[in-house]
Amino acid sequence: MKLATLKNGRRDGVLVVVNRTLTHCQKVPSIASTLQDALDHWDTAEGKLREIYNAMNRGELQAAQTFNPAQCHSPLPRAYQWADGSAYINHVELVRRARGAELPPSFWTEPLMYQGGSDSFLGPRDPITVSSEEWGVDLEAEVAVITDDVPMGTTPEQAKNHIRLIMLVNDVSLRNLIPTELAKGFGFFQSKPSSAFSPVAITPDELGRDWRDGKVHRPLTVSINSTLFGHPDAGQDMTFSFPQLIAHAAKTRNLEAGSILGSGTVSNKQGDLYGSSIINGGVGYCCLAEVRMYETIEKGKPQTGFLKFGDSVKIEMFDNNGQSLFGAIEQQVQPNAE
Repeated sequence: MKLATLKNGRRDGVLVVVNRTLTHCQKVPSIASTLQDALDHWDTAEGKLREIYNAMNRGELQAAQTFNPAQCHSPLPRAYQWADGSAYINHVELVRRARGAELPPSFWTEPLMYQGGSDSFLGPRDPITVSSEEWGVDLEAEVAVITDDVPMGTTPEQAKNHIRLIMLVNDVSLRNLIPTELAKGFGFFQSKPSSAFSPVAITPDELGRDWRDGKVHRPLTVSINSTLFGHPDAGQDMTFSFPQLIAHAAKTRNLEAGSILGSGTVSNKQGDLYGSSIINGGVGYCCLAEVRMYETIEKGKPQTGFLKFGDSVKIEMFDNNGQSLFGAIEQQVQPNAE
């Protein structure tokens, strides 16, 4: 099943069911007005939403409107919880190796995670607005899941049953603001502005065999200024699965329905290399920081710049038939109008 939220002048938008090929959608006010409403009553709403979804795919709902991703909010325009992990240790190891630091052994047994701002997300076609290019604007292409109510102390095995939806995310980072913030020992805030999520969130069964072991085993395609930048496999080299991330987040608290957990930047390790660009025959990257780290390791200093005003990014995932699974995140970096 595929769900989206259309902008309607209200903060939480209006829930729509989207057909499998992302061409049409249907409002469902008698079932749930918003995605959060559906998640709050998932046991009763899911079956009814699936009936609409199946009817749309059979071509039985002639009243369904054309689906336009440009009219979408993120599936959850705001959420009770947004926690982003760092499940790909290759990415973490690159960061530390570039500055000559060893990777602590605990990084292999306990995931890194930060709590992001969730009061306002960007729509999948909304611009990335910043006041200065000097802040080091970077994309971070990731996969994320939405949960139902998760009790405190939930185990990874139990957490598998709490994943309701999957989506993509651009977890925007302002790289040049990060060092000063982390040096204070209190984590990210200004360096992590609003994230953007894919137009559509899907139930795990939509992925078929590509959803297994609590991971999405599909390439994540990233382009910058219409040039392919990366297509690493999201299931490969993912040290911590989504059930493990959920269990980590729920160790000391309950997670409310509508909580979002991100995978962290998707990153594949290739042989003895710590990264390989598309131009050299590799799978590329999901963030600019990673190629800069690779350049630092190999050449002594980074040579690739961060995003500038006017630059565009695109993040998308396709099935085996070339059909977009979630729709595309397409954003342009723009100056903040002050």
